[in-house]
Amino acid sequence: MKKDDNAFSVDAAEESPGFLLWQVTSLWQRAIRKALEKYDLTHSQFVLLASTLWLTQQDEPVTQILLSAHSKIDPMTTSTVLRTLQTKGLLQRKEHATDTRAKTVALTENGEKVTRQAIKVVEKFDKDFFEPLGAKTSEFNRKLRLLLEQ
Repeated sequence: MKKDDNAFSVDAAEESPGFLLWQVTSLWQRAIRKALEKYDLTHSQFVLLASTLWLTQQDEPVTQILLSAHSKIDPMTTSTVLRTLQTKGLLQRKEHATDTRAKTVALTENGEKVTRQAIKVVEKFDKDFFEPLGAKTSEFNRKLRLLLEQ
């Protein structure tokens, strides 16, 4: 039987990088959600908290737009998540000293404590989750960075 070029191939799905990435991402997200439950954080909230902590160590004010660019979370979602984190008392947002359109972001004392605890849990989780890659983890990370650079 002649194969139709437009026909969907079941075998092809197992070799589709997008489908495989989606499956692995779904597994990873489900498990990371469970790991972060005890901190009452979504993964997006964790990413923005951890990014705030990391960017605070650089010598420039942490702004919402900088957080958005660093985390690859769109600006509107970033703003919404930051507002939620502010309500939880984990960070504070203030007017920027020189740019009236911008807001600076800083962790509260409790926010820094929770973030540091959650980072340890997430790092352990990632180590365990990606352990099957073994010595190929660095190569895997390098290839993921290639995709981010597009």
